[in-house]
Amino acid sequence: MAESKVKKAAPAAKVAAVKPRKPESRVAMVRRARKINRALAEVYPYAHPELDFENPFELLVATVLSAQTTDLRVNQTTPALFAKYPTPEDLAAAVPEELEEVIRPTGFFRMKAKSLIGLSIGLRDNFGGQVPGRLEDLVTLPGVGRKTANVVLGNAFGVPGITVDTHFGRLARRFGWTTEEDPVVVEAAVAEIFPKSEWTMLSHRVVFHGRRICHSRKPACGACPIAPLCPSYGEGETDPEKARKLLKYEMGGQPGQRLKPPADYPGQAAAPAAAAAPEA
Repeated sequence: MAESKVKKAAPAAKVAAVKPRKPESRVAMVRRARKINRALAEVYPYAHPELDFENPFELLVATVLSAQTTDLRVNQTTPALFAKYPTPEDLAAAVPEELEEVIRPTGFFRMKAKSLIGLSIGLRDNFGGQVPGRLEDLVTLPGVGRKTANVVLGNAFGVPGITVDTHFGRLARRFGWTTEEDPVVVEAAVAEIFPKSEWTMLSHRVVFHGRRICHSRKPACGACPIAPLCPSYGEGETDPEKARKLLKYEMGGQPGQRLKPPADYPGQAAAPAAAAAPEA
């Protein structure tokens, strides 16, 4: 009988046992969290909102448009939008179908058009055509939740706020700051860890890190400058060379999402208006 050509399976490689992490006290977690914030401040001293805007109204509108799309796509859309509807009064009087066509590239354009017209009517009728500087007022406007309100307050009015978008929520859980999924609960939990004066810049730093290094599907653990402080190290690529290939935006040698970036943004070049929007 001919010798069988089927080879025996190679013995499974031995996997080194992973030592369970010691339980971390609340005090230790807070200290580590604040170290992460300080480290991120050194990595991203230029962290800023990545939406282009000239005034609170433009920021409010751009933030509403940014849902389920990238800031770059919004930045490519808002110049034509604000040229056609420069004030709340103009946008409140917009023909829905015409507005939908202008904002179509941002996705969910019918729902967003309804929100933009509704919030503009609210600004016109209830706030004298001005964006209010209080969270309790902002959240009364259609399409404006706590996340959007905190973006506007922190970046247009200098009122500290924590912006819990998908990036911030993901990293807050990876960093061990909370296990919660609900954005409002995450906001409250993180607010107890950091002084109020840090809330706005903390939000920018964490979102910057989530977009550039700590990605949702393939975090670049091997290229992460805060890896020693992260309890989730190893969830992503740990090989330094492979991890570096996963870096995005200026960390990967590419421009960011703003078309009108701050002067101190490193290596930033204006992205062409027709460029495809990258992953958020």
